[in-house]
Amino acid sequence: MNTHFNLKASILVVAMLVLPLAQAATMTKAEYQAGKTRISADVKADKAACAALAANAKDICVEEAKGKEKVARAELEYGYTTKFSDRNKVLVAKAEAAYEVAKEKCDDQSGNAKDVCIQEAKALKTKALANAKMGKEIGEAKHDAIQEKLDADYKVATQKCDGMSGDAKASCLGVAKTKFGKN
Repeated sequence: MNTHFNLKASILVVAMLVLPLAQAATMTKAEYQAGKTRISADVKADKAACAALAANAKDICVEEAKGKEKVARAELEYGYTTKFSDRNKVLVAKAEAAYEVAKEKCDDQSGNAKDVCIQEAKALKTKALANAKMGKEIGEAKHDAIQEKLDADYKVATQKCDGMSGDAKASCLGVAKTKFGKN
């Protein structure tokens, strides 16, 4: 019973690690370029909508548009490359965008209320950046663990090939190298 539970948990963990990468890796270069074009069009529309506003409301609107653009570009890049470093850039972009908008909203206040508002915005940014850093470290640890598992499976496959000889062994080793990315 306990072994069955451990097997289910292991399968779930592997699925959680691999599925987001598999989904993100399906973006083509054309889709990536189309995404960049869409983001540029969205930014122009968002900034045009800000033109009708005045004073700090306009400043807040512009910061929201800038933040939305930075986050969208970071998400697009991560969707295209699937690199852990790009995933971290998404988290950082979100933290910085939220901070800039919150800081701009503080301009509507004055005195101590404004100071407190700015400190709260800074605290939120610090927490979000700490979470991004933690996510980066966890992502790298997951990547390392996956690589270690693949290396272990490769060693098993080559050990199985050692029991063969001639062309069968060469073919077996070739298949193992291809399967586990050791070319």
